[in-house]
This record gives sequence, structure tokens and C-alpha cells, in this order.
Amino acid sequence: MRDELQRETTELLQRLIRFDTVNPPGNERAAQEHLGAYLAEAGLECRLLAAEPARPNLVARLRGRGDGPTLCYLGHMDTVLARAEEWSHDPWSGDLADGCVWGRGALDMKSQVAAEAVGVASLARRGWRPAHGDLLLVCVTDEEAGGDCGARWLVEQYPDEVRCDLLVNEGGGEVFEYGGRRHYGICCAEKGVFRFTLTTDGVAGHASIPGMGDNALLKMAPLLERLGARQPAPVMTDVARAFLDAIGQDGADATTALAQVHAADPRLAVLLQPMLGVTFAPTRIRASDKANVIPSRAELLVDCRVPPGLGEAEVLAGAREVLGENGYRLDFSERVVGNGSPAESELMDAIRDWLGAEDPGAAVVPTMLPGFTDSRWFRAAFPECVAYGFFPQTHMTMYETAPLVHGADERIDVRDLGVAAGFYAELPERLLG
Repeated sequence: MRDELQRETTELLQRLIRFDTVNPPGNERAAQEHLGAYLAEAGLECRLLAAEPARPNLVARLRGRGDGPTLCYLGHMDTVLARAEEWSHDPWSGDLADGCVWGRGALDMKSQVAAEAVGVASLARRGWRPAHGDLLLVCVTDEEAGGDCGARWLVEQYPDEVRCDLLVNEGGGEVFEYGGRRHYGICCAEKGVFRFTLTTDGVAGHASIPGMGDNALLKMAPLLERLGARQPAPVMTDVARAFLDAIGQDGADATTALAQVHAADPRLAVLLQPMLGVTFAPTRIRASDKANVIPSRAELLVDCRVPPGLGEAEVLAGAREVLGENGYRLDFSERVVGNGSPAESELMDAIRDWLGAEDPGAAVVPTMLPGFTDSRWFRAAFPECVAYGFFPQTHMTMYETAPLVHGADERIDVRDLGVAAGFYAELPERLLG
């Protein structure tokens, strides 16, 4: 059974990669129609719902025999750009080489879409139907650009079509080792975005006489130096505490815990640090519009990520801590609060039980995603919905896959496609009967 799931998922993933769905512009229709035909042939009810004709969202349903919860598998068909000259294999080839499928979307996230589809199709083809509730598969467009044509539009315009109680999406599932034990992350929360601009002021002048003006750009230098030297002091969030407890690093305060993890495995510390409070990353600077004019104003954009439960007050406190209180102005350009689901739930229990059979002795650990996914739109639209990110991968580790997401030579081990498809085929029977 697992071998057949692996073969079918591999073939479907190869076909999906060969559709160029780089966003912008997306142009996901051909890929969505292909996936919809595959699921319809297996017996699912399929609809294409579009804000723009070239960019439909696929909603596929397997109806149950009685009332109960709706379990939804969520994915997105669009991808980010790829530059073919940087790759070992053409990004849209879907090549099978060295035991992996290569191409843009092989990890983010056509692989999960393919595994979800094959898992659900395998259930439908053998006549399984939920004893209670429905099984839903939703593949959206436009995730990489914010979801205005995808998940956000879908939950606002067709809420009854995608309403769900339990949701599995991207954002977790890769294996990592710590303390001699294998662990699998389950994304229970996503950080918010509080981007801001730092502005320094000076006096314009002709660039041929540097001493005549007061260069605002030079006043930005100490701020950049401080941002490069440190982050705001760590803060113990609920998810970080649960994560640390799960890996056996319990009891310590945030600063001590981060130092202990760094001493044991610096790679894991890099991923833990964003869970511990507010982070700052300068990403864009602007000063004079002309090469021969000393700038009277310089502006630095800072990408700021904030855990659920924290907000503007914590960002401002972090800015004062890192930058001091004088020499700049701070103005917010975005305020998007973080989102999350409870770390303990029926869905968590089902994943934990499945993993116990799949990889005995391994542990699931709650994690917080530094970025965000389409889970945020479902959590906002359906407040009672428990949404997790989980795409199990037992062969390629988290340290191997993380650099490949949005990078060159994106690929996935075909054995992990079989593992994931097996999970998506088994979970509905555990939850829906």
C-alpha cells in the first residue's frame, strides 16, 4: 500500500511541477483543472471558484454519512520565482533523480498538495466515506502574494464551502534530532507582522562638498550597526515553552534556554530564537533620489515579526532596547497580529498516535512559524477551527529542507512522499470514523 501511494504521489507531483505557476502572475488554472479532474475521477465533488478567471481555487469534498466535524486539507498551487541558471535541474522539469523529485514547488508546496490528493483519492476509490462529518481538500491560489485571490477571498466569499473544524496545512512535519531523540514539529502558531520605517533627518547639500550638508544616510549607520549586533531580549512565549518542554529543555528562562540549545545544537537555536519574542530584520534602505545630492532624509524598512499575544507595545519596547530612544523616528506600515491554535486538541492526539506507529520513540513538538500561511485566514474566519501545519518527512531532515524552500535545487525525497500520503490517508479514519 505504501509503495503504491509513493509511486502515485511522485507521478502527480511531477505533473504539478510541470505547470508553471510562479506568482506573479500565478496562472494556476491548468494545474487546478488537472488536480480537480484527478480527484473527481476518484469520486470527490469538485468545484472551481475564482476571483479571477485564470486563478481558480479548487474545493473538493468527500461527504460523510452523518453529522460531524469537517476535516480540511489545505494547500496552495502557486510558487515563487526560480532562476533556471542557478539550478542543477530545470525548475519546471519535475525530474526524478537521486531518489528525489526536483523542481519549484517540490517542498513549497506542491508535494503536500499531491500527497493530500493521493491520500484522499485512495480513500475515495476504495469506497470509504466518513462515518460522521466531511473530508475536504482545498487547494488555493495566491498564497505567495497574500491570498487576495485565494484563501482570503475564499473564506470571505464562500465561507460555507470551506468551513471546517480541523485543518491541516503547511508549516511543520520535518524531522530533527535533539538530545538523542527524533522530533517532528507541528506548527500551532504563526507570528504577526509589524513592519516599521526608521527615519533619520539631515540637511540637503551638493555632494561635491560633503561638509556643506548634514547627511541623513550617515545617521542611519549606527542604527544598522545596532540592529546587526542584537535582537530584543528573548521572551518566553507559550509555544516556545511547549517546544522546550517537548525537547527536554524545560524549566529555564528564555535567555538561558536559548543559550543551552545553542550550546547543544546551533542549528536548532537559529530556528528557536524567532519563537522567543519580537525580531527585527532591516531589509530596505532609501535616501537621496539623485547621485549628487546629500540626502536630507534616510528611511530604513525593518521587517518585524511578533508572536501571538504581543503587539505594538512590545515592538516599541524592543526598539528602545536595541536602538535607544533618540536619533530616529519610527512609523508603522503594517500591523498584523499573530494567530494560533491550542497545542492540545483532538487533532494533536490523532497526529501523535499516528506518529507513534510510524516512528516509535519519536516525539511531536509544538512550533511557531516565523512567517505566516493561509491558516491565518481560516483561523480568523472560523474561530473554533483548530489549524496545524504538518507535512511529515522522515528521511530529509529539517536542516536539509529549510534552505531549499524558495531556494535553488528545491527537491524532496520520494520516500517522504509515501510517508506523507500514508498520513493523509490514515488521519481521516482516525478522526471521522
